[in-house]
Amino acid sequence: MSTQTVMVVEDDKSISALLTKALQNDGLRVVTAMDGEAALVVCVEERPDVILLDVNLPKLDGFSVAKRLKGVDSLKNIPIIFLTAKDRPSDMILGIQAGAKHYLTKPFNIEDLLGKVRKLLE
Repeated sequence: MSTQTVMVVEDDKSISALLTKALQNDGLRVVTAMDGEAALVVCVEERPDVILLDVNLPKLDGFSVAKRLKGVDSLKNIPIIFLTAKDRPSDMILGIQAGAKHYLTKPFNIEDLLGKVRKLLE
């Protein structure tokens, strides 16, 4: 069985490192991007199985990244989990409209996040 890949799109290095370590400890392969434009490039190259996507990103925000990915036939079915400090109901609605399967706010529970990732990988 090939290892499943999760892409972490997060501009905060400490959060990115925490997520990467937790996902790798869960037996997953992790690829990362620090901004929205890089996320699109990495996504095309790596075809991750799940994307953890921050909203507040340099160059291109997470909502825009999600909308662009959903517009590409070969990438539109990759599940997206937003992981963000934007916790207003209107932000959550934007996230779901952009195509997210889940919308988690920071601070987040790492076990809850890993559970959602596992469920999407089934």
